[in-house]
Amino acid sequence: MSIFGQTSTAFGGTSVFGGATTPAAQTQGTHNPMKDIEVASPPDDSVAAMAFSPAATATTFLVSGSWDNNVRCWQIEQNGQTIPKAEQKHTGPVLDVCWSDDGTKVFTASCDKQAKMWDLNSNQCIQVAQHDAPIKTVHWVKAPNYTCLMTGSWDKTLKFWDTRSPNPMMTIQLPERCYCADVMYPMAVVGTAGRGIIVYQLDNQPKEYKKIESPLKYQHRCVSIFKDKDGRPTGFALGSIEGRVAIHYVNATNPRDNFTFKCHRSNGSNNTVQDIYAVNGIAFHPVHGTLATAGSDGKFSFWDKDARTKLKTSEQLAQPISACTIDPRGNIFAYAASYDWSKGHEYYNPQQQKPCILLRSCAEELKPRNRRT
Repeated sequence: MSIFGQTSTAFGGTSVFGGATTPAAQTQGTHNPMKDIEVASPPDDSVAAMAFSPAATATTFLVSGSWDNNVRCWQIEQNGQTIPKAEQKHTGPVLDVCWSDDGTKVFTASCDKQAKMWDLNSNQCIQVAQHDAPIKTVHWVKAPNYTCLMTGSWDKTLKFWDTRSPNPMMTIQLPERCYCADVMYPMAVVGTAGRGIIVYQLDNQPKEYKKIESPLKYQHRCVSIFKDKDGRPTGFALGSIEGRVAIHYVNATNPRDNFTFKCHRSNGSNNTVQDIYAVNGIAFHPVHGTLATAGSDGKFSFWDKDARTKLKTSEQLAQPISACTIDPRGNIFAYAASYDWSKGHEYYNPQQQKPCILLRSCAEELKPRNRRT
Protein backbone atom coordinates (compact mmCIF):
# COMPACT_ATOMS: atom_id res chain seq x y z
CA MET A 1 0.00 0.00 0.00
CA SER A 2 1.26 3.45 -0.86
CA ILE A 3 2.18 5.79 1.98
CA PHE A 4 1.01 8.60 -0.27
CA GLY A 5 -2.50 9.63 0.72
CA GLN A 6 -5.46 9.97 -1.65
CA THR A 7 -5.65 13.73 -1.19
CA SER A 8 -3.03 16.10 -2.54
CA THR A 9 -2.66 19.78 -1.77
CA ALA A 10 -0.31 22.43 -3.09
CA PHE A 11 1.07 25.25 -0.99
CA GLY A 12 -0.68 28.51 -1.73
CA GLY A 13 -1.54 31.87 -0.25
CA THR A 14 -3.84 30.32 2.36
CA SER A 15 -1.11 28.07 3.67
CA VAL A 16 0.51 28.97 6.97
CA PHE A 17 3.79 28.60 5.07
CA GLY A 18 2.78 31.02 2.33
CA GLY A 19 2.61 34.08 4.54
CA ALA A 20 4.99 35.79 6.88
CA THR A 21 3.69 34.33 10.11
CA THR A 22 3.61 30.93 11.71
CA PRO A 23 0.87 29.77 14.12
CA ALA A 24 1.76 30.55 17.71
CA ALA A 25 -0.28 27.72 19.18
CA GLN A 26 2.74 25.47 19.42
CA THR A 27 4.79 24.23 22.33
CA GLN A 28 6.96 27.07 23.55
CA GLY A 29 10.21 27.18 25.51
CA THR A 30 13.94 27.32 24.93
CA HIS A 31 13.78 24.25 22.70
CA ASN A 32 11.50 26.31 20.41
CA PRO A 33 12.01 30.01 21.17
CA MET A 34 10.79 31.12 17.74
CA LYS A 35 7.41 29.40 18.31
CA ASP A 36 7.75 27.46 15.07
CA ILE A 37 5.77 24.36 14.11
CA GLU A 38 7.07 21.16 15.72
CA VAL A 39 7.06 18.01 13.64
CA ALA A 40 5.08 15.22 15.29
CA SER A 41 6.91 12.09 16.50
CA PRO A 42 10.47 13.35 15.96
CA PRO A 43 13.52 11.03 15.88
CA ASP A 44 14.82 9.54 19.14
CA ASP A 45 18.43 10.58 18.51
CA SER A 46 20.33 13.35 16.76
CA VAL A 47 19.18 14.33 13.26
CA ALA A 48 21.95 14.12 10.65
CA ALA A 49 20.04 15.07 7.49
CA MET A 50 16.66 16.17 6.16
CA ALA A 51 15.16 16.59 2.68
CA PHE A 52 11.84 17.81 1.32
CA SER A 53 10.12 16.01 -1.54
CA PRO A 54 10.73 17.59 -4.97
CA ALA A 55 8.28 19.94 -6.66
CA ALA A 56 7.03 16.97 -8.72
CA THR A 57 4.99 15.77 -5.73
CA ALA A 58 1.71 17.65 -5.26
CA THR A 59 1.83 16.98 -1.53
CA THR A 60 4.85 18.05 0.52
CA PHE A 61 6.76 15.35 2.41
CA LEU A 62 9.80 15.64 4.67
CA VAL A 63 12.26 12.83 5.36
CA SER A 64 14.98 12.71 8.00
CA GLY A 65 17.93 10.46 8.75
CA SER A 66 19.08 10.16 12.34
CA TRP A 67 21.50 8.50 14.73
CA ASP A 68 18.80 6.11 16.01
CA ASN A 69 19.34 4.23 12.68
CA ASN A 70 15.95 5.35 11.34
CA VAL A 71 14.63 7.14 8.29
CA ARG A 72 11.29 8.86 8.87
CA CYS A 73 8.77 10.44 6.51
CA TRP A 74 6.11 13.04 7.37
CA GLN A 75 3.38 14.63 5.29
CA ILE A 76 3.32 18.41 5.74
CA GLU A 77 -0.18 19.89 5.45
CA GLN A 78 -1.01 23.45 4.37
CA ASN A 79 -2.33 24.25 7.83
CA GLY A 80 0.99 23.28 9.40
CA GLN A 81 -0.12 19.86 10.61
CA THR A 82 2.56 17.18 10.30
CA ILE A 83 1.50 13.57 9.81
CA PRO A 84 4.01 10.76 10.42
CA LYS A 85 3.65 8.45 7.42
CA ALA A 86 6.25 5.68 7.66
CA GLU A 87 9.77 4.79 8.68
CA GLN A 88 12.57 2.45 7.65
CA LYS A 89 15.65 1.17 9.46
CA HIS A 90 19.36 0.78 8.83
CA THR A 91 21.73 -1.12 11.14
CA GLY A 92 23.78 2.04 11.78
CA PRO A 93 23.21 5.79 12.03
CA VAL A 94 21.71 7.37 8.90
CA LEU A 95 23.99 10.22 7.76
CA ASP A 96 22.24 11.47 4.61
CA VAL A 97 18.94 11.31 2.70
CA CYS A 98 17.76 12.45 -0.74
CA TRP A 99 14.81 12.04 -3.13
CA SER A 100 14.50 10.82 -6.71
CA ASP A 101 13.50 13.59 -9.10
CA ASP A 102 9.95 12.21 -9.50
CA GLY A 103 9.42 12.01 -5.73
CA THR A 104 8.58 8.29 -5.65
CA LYS A 105 11.77 7.11 -3.94
CA VAL A 106 14.00 8.13 -1.04
CA PHE A 107 17.69 7.19 -0.87
CA THR A 108 19.50 6.82 2.43
CA ALA A 109 23.20 6.59 3.41
CA SER A 110 24.35 4.96 6.62
CA CYS A 111 27.26 4.07 8.87
CA ASP A 112 26.36 0.43 8.12
CA LYS A 113 28.24 1.05 4.82
CA GLN A 114 25.06 0.68 2.76
CA ALA A 115 22.82 3.01 0.81
CA LYS A 116 19.20 1.96 0.43
CA MET A 117 16.33 2.84 -1.88
CA TRP A 118 12.93 3.28 -0.23
CA ASP A 119 10.04 2.94 -2.70
CA LEU A 120 7.29 5.02 -1.12
CA ASN A 121 4.54 3.54 -3.28
CA SER A 122 5.23 -0.03 -2.13
CA ASN A 123 6.86 0.99 1.20
CA GLN A 124 9.67 -1.46 0.35
CA CYS A 125 13.34 -0.76 1.05
CA ILE A 126 16.28 -2.43 -0.74
CA GLN A 127 20.05 -2.01 -0.65
CA VAL A 128 21.41 -0.29 -3.78
CA ALA A 129 24.99 0.65 -2.82
CA GLN A 130 27.88 -0.67 -0.76
CA HIS A 131 31.15 0.86 0.48
CA ASP A 132 34.03 -0.32 2.68
CA ALA A 133 33.33 2.36 5.30
CA PRO A 134 30.35 4.52 6.39
CA ILE A 135 28.61 6.41 3.57
CA LYS A 136 28.48 10.13 4.35
CA THR A 137 26.60 11.52 1.33
CA VAL A 138 23.94 10.35 -1.12
CA HIS A 139 22.62 12.31 -4.13
CA TRP A 140 20.34 11.47 -7.05
CA VAL A 141 21.72 12.49 -10.45
CA LYS A 142 19.21 13.18 -13.23
CA ALA A 143 20.97 13.72 -16.58
CA PRO A 144 19.37 13.79 -20.04
CA ASN A 145 21.03 10.50 -20.99
CA TYR A 146 21.29 8.69 -17.63
CA THR A 147 20.13 8.61 -14.03
CA CYS A 148 22.17 7.30 -11.13
CA LEU A 149 22.88 7.53 -7.44
CA MET A 150 26.10 9.20 -6.24
CA THR A 151 27.51 8.06 -2.89
CA GLY A 152 30.51 9.52 -1.05
CA SER A 153 32.18 7.52 1.70
CA TRP A 154 34.83 7.56 4.37
CA ASP A 155 36.53 4.80 2.33
CA LYS A 156 37.85 7.66 0.12
CA THR A 157 35.71 6.82 -2.91
CA LEU A 158 32.89 8.45 -4.82
CA LYS A 159 30.66 5.87 -6.51
CA PHE A 160 27.92 6.12 -9.11
CA TRP A 161 25.21 3.45 -9.15
CA ASP A 162 22.54 2.21 -11.50
CA THR A 163 20.05 1.17 -8.81
CA ARG A 164 19.21 -2.00 -10.79
CA SER A 165 22.79 -3.29 -10.61
CA PRO A 166 24.81 -4.48 -7.58
CA ASN A 167 28.04 -3.05 -9.01
CA PRO A 168 28.83 0.65 -9.42
CA MET A 169 28.77 2.22 -12.89
CA MET A 170 31.88 4.16 -11.90
CA THR A 171 34.21 4.55 -8.93
CA ILE A 172 36.31 7.68 -8.45
CA GLN A 173 39.14 7.68 -5.93
CA LEU A 174 39.12 10.67 -3.59
CA PRO A 175 42.26 12.10 -1.98
CA GLU A 176 40.66 11.72 1.44
CA ARG A 177 37.41 10.78 3.22
CA CYS A 178 34.24 12.38 1.88
CA TYR A 179 32.88 14.85 4.46
CA CYS A 180 30.24 16.71 2.43
CA ALA A 181 28.86 16.91 -1.10
CA ASP A 182 26.16 18.49 -3.21
CA VAL A 183 24.75 17.89 -6.68
CA MET A 184 22.95 20.24 -9.05
CA TYR A 185 23.16 18.89 -12.57
CA PRO A 186 25.55 19.19 -14.34
CA MET A 187 27.74 20.07 -11.30
CA ALA A 188 28.82 18.07 -8.27
CA VAL A 189 31.01 19.39 -5.46
CA VAL A 190 32.75 17.16 -2.92
CA GLY A 191 34.51 18.33 0.24
CA THR A 192 36.96 15.93 1.84
CA ALA A 193 39.08 15.57 4.94
CA GLY A 194 42.27 17.58 4.65
CA ARG A 195 40.24 20.53 3.34
CA GLY A 196 40.00 19.15 -0.20
CA ILE A 197 37.41 20.47 -2.67
CA ILE A 198 36.78 18.76 -6.01
CA VAL A 199 34.26 19.88 -8.63
CA TYR A 200 32.89 17.25 -11.00
CA GLN A 201 31.17 17.62 -14.36
CA LEU A 202 28.26 15.19 -14.71
CA ASP A 203 27.19 15.59 -18.35
CA ASN A 204 27.77 12.53 -20.56
CA GLN A 205 29.51 10.78 -17.68
CA PRO A 206 30.96 11.98 -14.35
CA LYS A 207 34.49 13.36 -14.59
CA GLU A 208 36.69 15.66 -12.52
CA TYR A 209 36.42 19.29 -13.61
CA LYS A 210 38.84 20.95 -11.21
CA LYS A 211 40.38 20.81 -7.76
CA ILE A 212 40.01 24.00 -5.76
CA GLU A 213 42.26 25.23 -3.00
CA SER A 214 40.09 25.63 0.06
CA PRO A 215 39.25 29.22 1.00
CA LEU A 216 38.73 27.98 4.59
CA LYS A 217 41.47 27.08 7.05
CA TYR A 218 39.55 24.47 9.04
CA GLN A 219 37.68 21.22 8.44
CA HIS A 220 34.77 21.33 5.97
CA ARG A 221 31.37 20.48 7.42
CA CYS A 222 28.78 21.26 4.71
CA VAL A 223 28.50 22.46 1.11
CA SER A 224 25.62 23.73 -1.02
CA ILE A 225 25.59 24.66 -4.72
CA PHE A 226 24.01 27.94 -5.87
CA LYS A 227 22.64 29.03 -9.25
CA ASP A 228 23.21 32.06 -11.47
CA LYS A 229 20.39 34.31 -12.75
CA ASP A 230 19.65 31.82 -15.56
CA GLY A 231 19.24 28.90 -13.15
CA ARG A 232 22.57 27.23 -13.93
CA PRO A 233 24.85 25.98 -11.14
CA THR A 234 27.72 28.44 -10.90
CA GLY A 235 29.31 28.11 -7.45
CA PHE A 236 28.95 26.84 -3.92
CA ALA A 237 28.81 27.87 -0.29
CA LEU A 238 31.15 25.92 1.99
CA GLY A 239 30.83 25.83 5.77
CA SER A 240 33.55 24.88 8.26
CA ILE A 241 33.83 23.93 11.92
CA GLU A 242 35.33 27.39 12.57
CA GLY A 243 32.14 29.46 12.26
CA ARG A 244 32.86 30.60 8.72
CA VAL A 245 31.27 30.26 5.28
CA ALA A 246 32.98 30.68 1.91
CA ILE A 247 31.04 31.84 -1.16
CA HIS A 248 32.98 30.51 -4.14
CA TYR A 249 32.29 30.77 -7.87
CA VAL A 250 33.78 27.84 -9.80
CA ASN A 251 34.82 30.16 -12.65
CA ALA A 252 34.82 33.61 -11.10
CA THR A 253 34.95 36.45 -13.61
CA ASN A 254 36.40 38.60 -10.84
CA PRO A 255 38.39 36.98 -7.98
CA ARG A 256 36.75 39.48 -5.63
CA ASP A 257 33.43 37.72 -6.23
CA ASN A 258 34.75 34.97 -3.95
CA PHE A 259 34.67 35.83 -0.26
CA THR A 260 34.27 34.36 3.22
CA PHE A 261 32.24 35.58 6.17
CA LYS A 262 32.12 34.77 9.87
CA CYS A 263 28.97 33.36 11.43
CA HIS A 264 27.79 31.31 14.41
CA ARG A 265 30.08 33.04 16.87
CA SER A 266 29.41 34.76 20.18
CA ASN A 267 31.39 36.80 22.65
CA GLY A 268 32.57 34.80 25.65
CA SER A 269 31.56 35.59 29.22
CA ASN A 270 34.46 37.99 29.79
CA ASN A 271 34.31 39.51 26.26
CA THR A 272 38.02 38.84 25.72
CA VAL A 273 37.51 35.62 23.78
CA GLN A 274 35.02 34.58 21.15
CA ASP A 275 33.10 31.31 21.22
CA ILE A 276 33.26 29.81 17.73
CA TYR A 277 30.82 27.14 16.55
CA ALA A 278 30.60 24.78 13.59
CA VAL A 279 28.37 25.54 10.61
CA ASN A 280 26.31 22.34 10.39
CA GLY A 281 24.10 23.16 7.43
CA ILE A 282 23.64 25.52 4.46
CA ALA A 283 20.47 25.76 2.37
CA PHE A 284 19.77 28.11 -0.57
CA HIS A 285 16.35 29.56 -1.26
CA PRO A 286 15.20 28.18 -4.66
CA VAL A 287 13.61 31.48 -5.76
CA HIS A 288 15.53 34.31 -4.11
CA GLY A 289 19.03 32.78 -4.13
CA THR A 290 19.52 33.83 -0.52
CA LEU A 291 20.77 31.27 2.01
CA ALA A 292 20.28 29.91 5.49
CA THR A 293 23.04 28.64 7.77
CA ALA A 294 22.57 26.49 10.87
CA GLY A 295 25.14 26.16 13.63
CA SER A 296 26.28 24.40 16.77
CA ASP A 297 25.47 27.61 18.67
CA GLY A 298 21.77 26.70 18.45
CA LYS A 299 20.96 29.49 15.99
CA PHE A 300 20.10 29.81 12.33
CA SER A 301 20.78 32.87 10.19
CA PHE A 302 19.47 34.07 6.82
CA TRP A 303 21.89 35.82 4.43
CA ASP A 304 21.93 37.68 1.11
CA LYS A 305 25.24 36.68 -0.52
CA ASP A 306 24.90 39.18 -3.37
CA ALA A 307 24.40 42.16 -1.06
CA ARG A 308 26.75 40.55 1.48
CA THR A 309 24.30 41.23 4.30
CA LYS A 310 22.61 39.29 7.08
CA LEU A 311 18.82 39.23 6.82
CA LYS A 312 17.97 37.61 10.15
CA THR A 313 19.37 35.65 13.08
CA SER A 314 17.16 33.41 15.17
CA GLU A 315 16.90 33.33 18.91
CA GLN A 316 19.10 30.70 20.54
CA LEU A 317 17.76 27.20 20.96
CA ALA A 318 18.68 24.99 23.90
CA GLN A 319 20.51 22.58 21.55
CA PRO A 320 22.71 22.87 18.46
CA ILE A 321 20.98 22.97 15.07
CA SER A 322 22.32 19.86 13.41
CA ALA A 323 20.65 20.08 9.98
CA CYS A 324 18.47 22.36 7.85
CA THR A 325 16.70 22.39 4.48
CA ILE A 326 14.26 24.50 2.43
CA ASP A 327 11.36 23.07 0.42
CA PRO A 328 11.54 23.40 -3.41
CA ARG A 329 8.79 26.04 -3.51
CA GLY A 330 10.72 28.20 -1.06
CA ASN A 331 7.98 28.41 1.58
CA ILE A 332 9.24 26.20 4.42
CA PHE A 333 12.54 26.27 6.31
CA ALA A 334 13.03 23.06 8.31
CA TYR A 335 15.67 22.89 11.01
CA ALA A 336 16.57 20.15 13.49
CA ALA A 337 17.59 20.86 17.07
CA SER A 338 19.65 17.95 18.38
CA TYR A 339 23.00 17.38 20.06
CA ASP A 340 25.91 17.28 17.59
CA TRP A 341 28.59 16.22 20.09
CA SER A 342 30.44 19.51 19.54
CA LYS A 343 31.11 19.73 23.30
CA GLY A 344 31.88 16.04 23.86
CA HIS A 345 30.08 13.31 25.75
CA GLU A 346 30.02 15.19 29.06
CA TYR A 347 27.46 17.62 27.62
CA TYR A 348 25.18 14.84 26.34
CA ASN A 349 22.02 14.49 28.41
CA PRO A 350 19.47 12.27 26.64
CA GLN A 351 16.85 12.86 29.35
CA GLN A 352 16.82 16.62 28.81
CA GLN A 353 17.97 16.90 25.19
CA LYS A 354 15.16 15.52 23.08
CA PRO A 355 15.62 16.03 19.33
CA CYS A 356 12.99 18.11 17.57
CA ILE A 357 12.38 19.22 13.98
CA LEU A 358 10.88 22.67 13.50
CA LEU A 359 9.18 24.23 10.46
CA ARG A 360 9.17 27.96 9.77
CA SER A 361 7.56 30.07 7.07
CA CYS A 362 10.52 31.57 5.20
CA ALA A 363 9.39 33.02 1.86
CA GLU A 364 9.21 36.56 3.20
CA GLU A 365 12.18 36.45 5.61
CA LEU A 366 14.54 35.16 2.91
CA LYS A 367 13.63 37.84 0.37
CA PRO A 368 16.49 40.24 -0.40
CA ARG A 369 15.74 43.52 1.35
CA ASN A 370 15.43 45.62 -1.78
CA ARG A 371 12.82 43.19 -3.15
CA ARG A 372 10.65 42.89 -0.07
CA THR A 373 6.99 43.79 -0.33
